[in-house]
Amino acid sequence: MNRKPLFDLLRRLMRRPFRQGEVDEIDAALDDVLTDRRSANTSLQVSTAGIALIKSFEGCARMRADGMVEAYPDPGTGGAPWTIGWGATGPGIGPETLWTREECDARLRTDLERFGSEVETALAGAVTSQAQFDALVSFHYNTGAIGRATLTRRHRAGDHAGAAAEFARWKYAGGRVLKGLVRRREAEAALYRSGSQPAG
Repeated sequence: MNRKPLFDLLRRLMRRPFRQGEVDEIDAALDDVLTDRRSANTSLQVSTAGIALIKSFEGCARMRADGMVEAYPDPGTGGAPWTIGWGATGPGIGPETLWTREECDARLRTDLERFGSEVETALAGAVTSQAQFDALVSFHYNTGAIGRATLTRRHRAGDHAGAAAEFARWKYAGGRVLKGLVRRREAEAALYRSGSQPAG
């Protein structure tokens, strides 16, 4: 972008030349605006780092000796929702469900597209870094709560510190704190913070 016409206009309006510090501040502000516009208009997809985070906590559990993967009960309730592969739940998944590893991987790809799209919709165009998006997709993949969570509202408002603090609230399953959820929320918050710009 050629910034000279903008600077010329501002000089005329101010009726004096700029000091170097003012030029630097205007340049930085323009950089922020242009970066924000690109971020807000670019469709994000879960990165390799985001997928690795999700896989590290979901695991492709209950692999049998014959190579098939079997469903398992929710650790918080001891029953529904039944889960298989990389954390897949939903209709048709119950105590007798068996999938191949290829079916587990294919379902993960489909689920990540769906959850990523739902996160993008919930963020309503808010400027979001790749690390923040990955953390939010992991959160939503596990909780399904991106549309109602306070952390989403705080992110949309630009309160990234407040949003990061909200992850820790989502550590309960079946009415009790699960250590695995505490660890997952800590990892998601750390990833989210790594993509946040300091205020100022």
